[in-house]
Amino acid sequence: MELEVTLRELRRRGEGALMPHVYFGDPSPSFSLRLLRTLAERADLLEVGIPFSDPVADGPTFVEACERALSAGVTPEDCLRGVRRLREEGLRLPVVLTTYYNVIFSRGLREFCGQARRAGVQALLVPDLPVEEAGELLEECRREGLHLILQVAPTTSERRLGRIVERASGFLYVIGVEGVTGAREEVEPSALELLRRVRGITDLPLLAGFGISRPEQVRLLLRAGADGCAVGSAIARIYAESLEEPELALPRIAEFLGALKEATRNVLSPARPRREDGD
Repeated sequence: MELEVTLRELRRRGEGALMPHVYFGDPSPSFSLRLLRTLAERADLLEVGIPFSDPVADGPTFVEACERALSAGVTPEDCLRGVRRLREEGLRLPVVLTTYYNVIFSRGLREFCGQARRAGVQALLVPDLPVEEAGELLEECRREGLHLILQVAPTTSERRLGRIVERASGFLYVIGVEGVTGAREEVEPSALELLRRVRGITDLPLLAGFGISRPEQVRLLLRAGADGCAVGSAIARIYAESLEEPELALPRIAEFLGALKEATRNVLSPARPRREDGD
């Protein structure tokens, strides 16, 4: 379940990674566990979000997901218990825990990182933490053997991009839109250009996210330089159509994710050669 091992093996096979993202507890912890088990059968990594009252990086679909989970009384501890339970059941996929910085800060950086690692988390992703202010959390993550996943966006300057690449580990999350999360019909040209920019300066795995909802988008992003894709809002939109009985949406979600996973195969050249400095 080590993150780097998983991504390295996928790259060796010429296969892209698929990372579904769900906010834990929406609309209930029991459904989230069933959903994550379903996703794990068709994914390579799992991104589990801790619901937050002001998710500034998220669009309406995920904002509503957070509101439902918080209204149900879901806490960060519930999310960590959920990951731990999946580990106890035998889950082997790497888990990326997404949360906003106030959740970590209010509990203490060292304590939170230790809890995450003991629950079976491999990496943290903090959307509202700029790299310039990430030093302390980077240190605590390294202490616990966690990756702190850093993000780049179309608006990231070349100078700042260099600073992010220098401090990144695990993979870089490439934000494919200028805005918040949410499924979109087309891949924006700025996303493809950003992937080419980042691929030109680092061999670190790149996972593209924000707006992915169709297999054609996955194939396009992988061909542009991504090592994998993250999908989230499109999943939440499916089960949100039947919140009275969200379990009814699981077969449809399984089919949807299976189609995205199929799109990651036979797209990349096996074992993409490492970039040499100066090339």
